[in-house]
Amino acid sequence: MLRHKKNGIEWLEFELLADCKGLQHGTILRQGGFSSGSFSSLNLGLYSTQDEHLAIAQNLEKVQSTHQLPSIHVAKQCHGDHIWHIKDANASPQEADMLVTNLSEQALFVMHADCQAVIMFDPITQALANVHVGWRGNVQNILQKATRYLQTTFGTKPENLLVGISPSLGPENAEFKHFQTELPSHFWDFQIRPLYFDLWSISQMQLKACGVLPHHIEIAKMNTYSLSLDFFSYRRDGITGRNGTFAMLAKKI
Repeated sequence: MLRHKKNGIEWLEFELLADCKGLQHGTILRQGGFSSGSFSSLNLGLYSTQDEHLAIAQNLEKVQSTHQLPSIHVAKQCHGDHIWHIKDANASPQEADMLVTNLSEQALFVMHADCQAVIMFDPITQALANVHVGWRGNVQNILQKATRYLQTTFGTKPENLLVGISPSLGPENAEFKHFQTELPSHFWDFQIRPLYFDLWSISQMQLKACGVLPHHIEIAKMNTYSLSLDFFSYRRDGITGRNGTFAMLAKKI
């Protein structure tokens, strides 16, 4: 991934998506914000943390102004598979784990602390999705649902999709002591050693099964658990903040 810094904020961009005309995106790192204590410092967890609301609002405002995002959308994430199709710049926040739009200048945000934020972009139809994928999302195969929604709603062909999987919990820390009841049996082949699973490869497998081309998938392969200076991690810290990954279609000229 490509690393950038501006206005005291650092973020990462997928190499696969960096040169896509009409797309702006980034995974925001945790430094440069106004939160303190366990939420230090650029906590973007608007609906998912007990941080002071003023600090979160200041953090979001700083990210929005730094990236010049005219309108931002933050869902009330619930580890489900609900879809929020943004058709209006003034849309009220919904309970969802997938944000979708084909409107320009609408920044779709996923907040995460070990979960994956998965950006799905169709450069042909200019359809865009940003998906919150935790292990429960993998179990529900939310990525298949996202792909099918883009197909039926915008005419997206899976082979045209470009997909970036954000920094998230790495295999060496993804322990599932009760995997036999939590994970379906076809996930068990992704066990790298007893009780530890490669969630990155599970997401890749699910995308490929939908028809997404292997070379159209970029996995950050950065472990949020071990990279504490850049990332919040629920598995590591319990009470903690949230990183944010956004994607936005540029203004049509």
